[in-house]
Amino acid sequence: MTASPALPPHGPDPGSVEELLAFDRDHVWHPYSSALTPQDPYLVESANGIRLRLRDRAGEPREVIDAMSSWWCAIHGYAVPELDAAAHAQLGAMSHVMFGGLTHEPAIGLARRLVDLAPEGLEHVFLADSGSVSVEVAMKMALQWHLAAGRRRTRFFTVRGGYHGDTFSPMSVTDPVGGMHSLFRGVLPEHVFAPRPPGGIDRMPDDPEFLAWERETRALFGEHAASVAAVIVEPVLQGAGGMHVYSPHALAVLHDLAREHGALVIHDEIATGFHRTGPLWAGAGRRRSDLLVDSAPDILCVGKALTGGYLSLAAVLCTSAVARGVSAGEAGGLMHGPTFMGNPLACAIASANLDLLASRDTAGEVTRIEGGLTAGLERAASLTSVADVRVLGAVGVIQLREPVRAAEVTAAALDRGVWVRPFRDLVYTMPPYVTADDELATLTAGLVDAVEDVHG
Repeated sequence: MTASPALPPHGPDPGSVEELLAFDRDHVWHPYSSALTPQDPYLVESANGIRLRLRDRAGEPREVIDAMSSWWCAIHGYAVPELDAAAHAQLGAMSHVMFGGLTHEPAIGLARRLVDLAPEGLEHVFLADSGSVSVEVAMKMALQWHLAAGRRRTRFFTVRGGYHGDTFSPMSVTDPVGGMHSLFRGVLPEHVFAPRPPGGIDRMPDDPEFLAWERETRALFGEHAASVAAVIVEPVLQGAGGMHVYSPHALAVLHDLAREHGALVIHDEIATGFHRTGPLWAGAGRRRSDLLVDSAPDILCVGKALTGGYLSLAAVLCTSAVARGVSAGEAGGLMHGPTFMGNPLACAIASANLDLLASRDTAGEVTRIEGGLTAGLERAASLTSVADVRVLGAVGVIQLREPVRAAEVTAAALDRGVWVRPFRDLVYTMPPYVTADDELATLTAGLVDAVEDVHG
């Protein structure tokens, strides 16, 4: 695989850069930022391949490898010819039309592709605006399914360490103690949180730590079973909650509990879907240690990589049993309908993105990335500041023994030609699948060196 092309030299002059950043600092809120102590972001001028062209603090242009895939969604990199072509073609027909009472080929085509790709049994597609909204829809779907059958089940069962989004319902099933939304405790609905499953993708069901987790989780579920509408979980890899990797056998336990007690299962594959952890779906048909754990959900949320990072779009897929049950209730249908639902431009790009995934050996690309991350990050394990190094598919994590000094690590990585955004005690990467081997070596060396420089 060849390295991605260099970016063309263009962009605002240094005076314009200074003025833009000054306005940004005074008026623009960034994710999880304060208006009292505003962030000092880098200005991006363009993106091509896996590279970003930014301006550094002195206003000088700098080209860096994007180790983040723009929060995990730009899986093919930037300026992708196939996705650009799909966008231009769709703009020639229509960019948007309401989805209430109308339909169109881009939405139908995308739904057909998603049904074909989804775990068996997921046959109905609800298109949403974003990943967080898709979780809202999935939770509403589960509640309505029970209400339609005359059961008032209003709680959700999940595990600690999860993250499902920043709107209210997703916040309520995000870790209430260690998560980003503990500020809203007492305002959000209170759901049931089992302990976080023991770490390790290959941890087996007879492992003593796993058995202890299973006993505690089964007992907790039993106490609340009558009120649980659904289990909701990020399968195998918890993302923004800490990049925690756990065994698919823990997922199987959660499925067993839901089936035993008449609850639904929701998989949040917004971060993990479309091969990020290796298989197409992290939570279905995963083989480990000669055992196949096949845990298909009743409801599936997808997003992030769905459009290859071009536009915000997500989808909720469910079984016919869930769709029929919801529709048979007093409301007569699922009570949700975003203004931009089924946006034709986003749907057309998403279909082109899924076609591109299918045309490539994406699973092979991710296996190659996994090998490069494993080799390149191995040196970090010897650093005194590092507690753990782990890799799963196209996800590489350096976990520190202390909170990361994010701004310093970011600056040190930029000096080595790599863009990274650490958080908590983690310096991690989710690179685009098209990252070449030499670029991957530069990326991993940059992260390890940055950690060593800042934390030792």
